[in-house]
Formats: sequence, structure tokens, C-alpha cells
Amino acid sequence: MPHINLKTTAAITSSQETELKSKLGKAIECFSGKTESWLMISFDDNCRVWFKGDNTKNTAMIEIQLLGHASNSEYDNMTEVVCDIVNSVLNIPKDRIYIKYEECEHWGWNGRNF
Repeated sequence: MPHINLKTTAAITSSQETELKSKLGKAIECFSGKTESWLMISFDDNCRVWFKGDNTKNTAMIEIQLLGHASNSEYDNMTEVVCDIVNSVLNIPKDRIYIKYEECEHWGWNGRNF
């Protein structure tokens, strides 16, 4: 039931999207019990984003929602892995990437709640 939303100023090609999907699908396993089989990923590219008063450099804002809770070490590991992925695939410097995590107690799917 995790969801990852990647917003970026960069343009994402079809091949980059496929690579990001695959790598983020593996990365979600940083969280105990989470797998790509339940992961939803959305991409918003070519966004207008100002960061540190500047809009001339590529930037990314990544939101990750989880059903339930995770440990601090899982969050630390996920942050490192996701920054590495976005840096390697989209060439966005790690110091221009923010990641926001949300833990949800209620998650609905298929007409019911987990």
C-alpha cells in the first residue's frame, strides 16, 4: 500500500520512467513488509519549482506514503537509496532533493479498508 510521488523540474523520458519505476520498486523493500506488488508510483515532471530562491537548477520533491509505521533506520536507509536513484537516473544533485514521509493508519482499496 505504499505510494511514491516524484515531482521534478526535470523532463522524464519514457526509458527514465521505466528505470525509476523498477529501482523505486526495489527500494520500497527498505521498509519491512513492503513490496513493489502493492506500490503505486506517480511522476510529475517539468514542474515549476523554486528551491533556495533558485529555479534554474533541477530539483525533486518526493512524497512517500506508507500504511502503518516504519523505524528511523528504515527511513534513513530509504532516503539514502532514493537520493541515489534520483541522482543517478535524472542527474539531480542530492542536495536538491527533498523527501517527505507520511504514515497512514487508514488506507482504502477495492471498496474496503485495510
